[in-house]
Amino acid sequence: MSGGQVERLIAREALASVEIRRLMTVPGVNVIVAASFMAAIGDIDGNPRNLVGYLGLDPRVRQSGSGPASHGRISKQGSVRARHVLVESCWSAVRQPGPLHAFYQRVRARRGHSVAIVAAARKLACLFWVLLTREEDYAYAQPSLTRKKLRQLEITAGAKYAPEGAGIWHANEAVRQAERELAAQAEVAYTRTVRDYHATQATKPGAGATPGRASSGRQSGKHRGRATVPDPAL
Repeated sequence: MSGGQVERLIAREALASVEIRRLMTVPGVNVIVAASFMAAIGDIDGNPRNLVGYLGLDPRVRQSGSGPASHGRISKQGSVRARHVLVESCWSAVRQPGPLHAFYQRVRARRGHSVAIVAAARKLACLFWVLLTREEDYAYAQPSLTRKKLRQLEITAGAKYAPEGAGIWHANEAVRQAERELAAQAEVAYTRTVRDYHATQATKPGAGATPGRASSGRQSGKHRGRATVPDPAL
């Protein structure tokens, strides 16, 4: 089977998959990323933490005695292919305005680019889980970009040129600008949510000197292991 035939087969299967088309509504996510992710996980179940662990994107945790836990490198267990395409796709996804860009910028300011990209890939995997379990498209999609992706799939799958589809490639500039402005507003809202959360945690009794970090005292079983940062669906 030639390379062209393989691409045509992938395109046809992607167009027939509601899940793959749903994941492609995320800006920066193409058919290779979406199809590789679905091939690696099969049916979506469990919870985001299990999914992140399966993909090997979960950071190793080290803790000695009652001291604070430290997070090291990711475990790199599970599907190498799926993990690789998620990380690679984030190079494009974090350039788009929206919550994922805000998340990447926040982590990069503290930990640097390499750590931020991997963290963004972990966040993207959790976002995929939310979209698939809720059976919803990405709330902050840019429709004109999504239409271009799907039209390109149709052409690869063997669709013929249709005059009524020509406008897909040249979206009205005002429409594109409006889409980007809505995504930028979502980014600002996400940034404000995280900032307010940290401010609230810093004023709680027992909070440490570092904003957003809980005290190193023992926690009850109900609260132990909870993340210190909110993780809303992006």
